[in-house]
Amino acid sequence: MVNLPVYWRRINNRYNLVGTRCKTCNTKFFPPRALCPNCRRKGEIAEFKFCGKGKIATFTEVHVAPEGHEMKVPYHIAIIQLDEGPTVLAQLVNFKEPNMGDRVEVAFRRIREQSKEGIICYGYKFRPARTKYA
Repeated sequence: MVNLPVYWRRINNRYNLVGTRCKTCNTKFFPPRALCPNCRRKGEIAEFKFCGKGKIATFTEVHVAPEGHEMKVPYHIAIIQLDEGPTVLAQLVNFKEPNMGDRVEVAFRRIREQSKEGIICYGYKFRPARTKYA
């Protein structure tokens, strides 16, 4: 029997930026899909690991947080356009004033602590890109 933290770490798209790609039309998907909406049954789906880099397509600043996150306001939520094509909704970290078009990279951070046993849930967020690239 696998313990709970190991079980969750084995879900690739939770702790890695892993989606799928249609080998027929080369369209990439995140979260993963089992069927390409373009090619349908003719498409061949394979696992695809994203580089984790992209740019801010749009964002908003949250001032009223959901229960359990009240101490974290204000924070930013953004739609990130990944370099490989798909968009991802994620929290921004380490930003004072984000702007649309800012380059970002994925960062895996603590999301919350689950239950009294202290299981820590991690997930992806995006931070300013460390290196300058086009």
